[in-house]
Amino acid sequence: MMNTLIEIKNLVKTYDSGEVQVQALKGVNLSIPKGDFVAIMGASGSGKSTLMNILGCLDIPTSGDYILDGVEVKSMNRNELAEFRNKKLGFVFQSFNLLTRTSVIDNVMLPLLYNKTIPESERAERCHKAIDMLGLTSRAKHYSNQLSGGQQQRVAIARSLVGNPLVILADEPTGNLDTTTSNEVMAIFQNLNEKGITIVLVTHEPDIAAFAKRKVVFKDGNIISDELLTPKS
Repeated sequence: MMNTLIEIKNLVKTYDSGEVQVQALKGVNLSIPKGDFVAIMGASGSGKSTLMNILGCLDIPTSGDYILDGVEVKSMNRNELAEFRNKKLGFVFQSFNLLTRTSVIDNVMLPLLYNKTIPESERAERCHKAIDMLGLTSRAKHYSNQLSGGQQQRVAIARSLVGNPLVILADEPTGNLDTTTSNEVMAIFQNLNEKGITIVLVTHEPDIAAFAKRKVVFKDGNIISDELLTPKS
């Protein structure tokens, strides 16, 4: 398929745990087209977090193929992977992962410091654009620890956007937020998806998964269901 952005073929991941081998992924196949919004669900130990680590180029499979934007990921060395990850992917985490005694704008700037292809003159412009998009302009010079949880997650989302990623990988992004703030954050993800950004989201909450276009459920290292959704608004 010409519009396929992520292609997973017969993906296996095995961990050595002492004398026991644990197979976290058991030959998973998954295609994600450009512009999709996929929620990945499953119980603890189902394989969903392992998959996200591989999608984020933070771990490598034991066997099988992972093709992102037409590139076979296993063909790259560690430095190439780091550069590829920085250019293609944006990350949003449950715990925000912000530098606490650092301003909003400096937190958002962080990924650009590792991307030598973006001129220094363009970095501030990108940061201000992302901060404005997330409604944080009035907070740009505040430290992240002076913000509410919802505002901190908005900063994390802005940070994920500054590199113009093809994919945002969001791991339990509403796990530390109340229901109202969670819904606001998910509305932001929907808006970004409407702008063409592909989003892959891990969540254990059905109400959060309902904001996506598609739900993929893992159990014991396998995909047990893959269904299209009518996104909640």
